[in-house]
Amino acid sequence: MTLADGSTVVRDLEQAGVVAVIRLEQPSELRPVVDALLDGGVRALEVTMTVPGAVSLIETLATSLPPTAILGAGTVLDAATARQVIDAGARFVVSPVFRPALIESCHERGVPSMPGCFTPTEILDAWESGADLVKVFPATSLGPGFIKDVRGPLPQVRLIPTGGVTRENAGDWIRAGAVAIGVGSALVDRKAVAARRFDLIRIAARGFVDAVKSAREGASVGA
Repeated sequence: MTLADGSTVVRDLEQAGVVAVIRLEQPSELRPVVDALLDGGVRALEVTMTVPGAVSLIETLATSLPPTAILGAGTVLDAATARQVIDAGARFVVSPVFRPALIESCHERGVPSMPGCFTPTEILDAWESGADLVKVFPATSLGPGFIKDVRGPLPQVRLIPTGGVTRENAGDWIRAGAVAIGVGSALVDRKAVAARRFDLIRIAARGFVDAVKSAREGASVGA
């Protein structure tokens, strides 16, 4: 992947608006979950390294997903793992922490890097180190107001809150200035997966996509 391709992926992620953070206990659950998310309109798929056999699963998905899907890897903690998932077909790499070497490893292959940060200092350090997007994590205890406050002095950073994002507050994060939202258990519900109620995941996906769309349209009208 080239640098230009990486920029396109960043644009596509922002346009998608919702990044599904997929954590599963059974590898066999991945494909039906992915299909349900895609059916619900969620195109950005982050398969975390906590899923057993995640690298090989990413490799399989990369050759079988529709071209509109944006496949990435999450919970990537080091440069070596970043190289593995990129070679497997991941088009973006997400980490819960900020590691400059990880960003460098992604950029060597032209792939966007999204490190996890919690404080304004971490966010700016990651951005100045070349982060393409910054995952605000864990956002659970921060709330949408944090995004608005950070973007006041740092309007250039592209923030994606993850953790604590629900269907009810999804639009609030977007209105506060987030370029997209990362959603885990509120989207890929473990009880629904265990019961093989993938229809519930599809319905949840549509709800998040609609919430982001409505928030963006409202912001556009109010601008």
